[in-house]
Amino acid sequence: MPRTVVPLSDTKCEAAKPREREWKLSDGEGLFLLVKPTGVKTWRFKYVRPDGREGLATFGKYPALSLKAARERRAEAKTWLVHGKDPVEEMRAGKRRAAYDGSDTFKMRALEWHAAMARKWTEGHAQAVLRRMEMHLFPALGSRSIGDIKVRDLLAPLKAVEQNDALHLAARLRQYCTAIMRHAVQHGFTENNPARDLVGATATGKTKHRPALPLERLPDLLQAIGSDRGRPLTILALRLSLLVFIRSSELRFARWSEIDLDRAMWTIPAEREEVKGVKNSSRGSKMRTPHLVPLSRQALNVIQQVHQFTGPFDFAFAGDHDPRKPMSENTVNKALRRMGFDTQNDVCGHGFRTMACSSLVESGLWSRDAVERQMSHQERSGVRAAYIHKAEHLDERRLMVQWWADYLDANSHEHVTPYDFAHRGKGAKNIVKISKKKHA
Repeated sequence: MPRTVVPLSDTKCEAAKPREREWKLSDGEGLFLLVKPTGVKTWRFKYVRPDGREGLATFGKYPALSLKAARERRAEAKTWLVHGKDPVEEMRAGKRRAAYDGSDTFKMRALEWHAAMARKWTEGHAQAVLRRMEMHLFPALGSRSIGDIKVRDLLAPLKAVEQNDALHLAARLRQYCTAIMRHAVQHGFTENNPARDLVGATATGKTKHRPALPLERLPDLLQAIGSDRGRPLTILALRLSLLVFIRSSELRFARWSEIDLDRAMWTIPAEREEVKGVKNSSRGSKMRTPHLVPLSRQALNVIQQVHQFTGPFDFAFAGDHDPRKPMSENTVNKALRRMGFDTQNDVCGHGFRTMACSSLVESGLWSRDAVERQMSHQERSGVRAAYIHKAEHLDERRLMVQWWADYLDANSHEHVTPYDFAHRGKGAKNIVKISKKKHA
């Protein structure tokens, strides 16, 4: 005798717990609830197609799709079968008809994707993405049915942007199209993602690296900074930027509340309190996690001098005309140009990071993890990223920044290579002897 199936109840559905392997709760007449090890519960309908082959339809996830609604879907599917129609094909056709009726457009799916992603993005980035889509994608694609979009349709707005030499923007828009169409496929609004074939369809610009001085020109830079007669706070900003080699926005928007002189530690927050009227003032660490910056003796000395100028204000590097605002983003590079350096080809403020990183690596003293953590670089490996995020390597990094500050002092009059400075004799005033003892 065939096994009698007891119909499900909401209580049974709610009480179903995940197991090591996926398992089923049957409601009879082909309908069952599939419970996965992850805890996801999905309604499935097993049936025989009009051509005699087995078929399996997915109705939706529980509890978003209730037991009652799943039974209604089963009844509808059985009606289609009576008339010789495949339920899966009919459901797909229904989604395509909705798209053709204009009720499911590219703009609708794009906004849905954007809303989901905006939870992970900063407000500024979310606004920028939406603005780009509104300007460049929605005029050509916004009203198009999502299931009717072809590769050539997606390519048209990208080519229009490319013709204006905005190659970076064209690449961004291609990424958005790919993600939006993938979102539509994953949620059953279309069957394929034509954006996958856009790879290589637009030109790519050559990556331009920020200029950094060769290390043998360090004495020229240090002497130029030491003899400059510009605004004192600007010179101090240059000196501190070279000593701590953080990003320009991390320096410009620094608040005094972030700096602990007693601990010799600067904590750059993931996000700063926004100052009305100051663009991007909420920017903190670029990696969106607090970044700890150990301070050398030389860095502390510079910060104490800065405090004499801006101590009463919130911004450590307050603006010249309005101390309630930070110094201009062009201040450091403008000072370098005044000193005779070409910030397009010789060195720019961001290039200080490159110079410091190359010196630390060439010295042969410091572990890769410690250097990467000090540079606040994003680790590409997920496993290593989790490790580096938790392991601050603070003891080693304190020695590292002091070594770098001492190395700069050693180069104030004549050049010495990082390796030579790192391997000087016992009598040398060099932090390396502490490092070697620590790692012995």
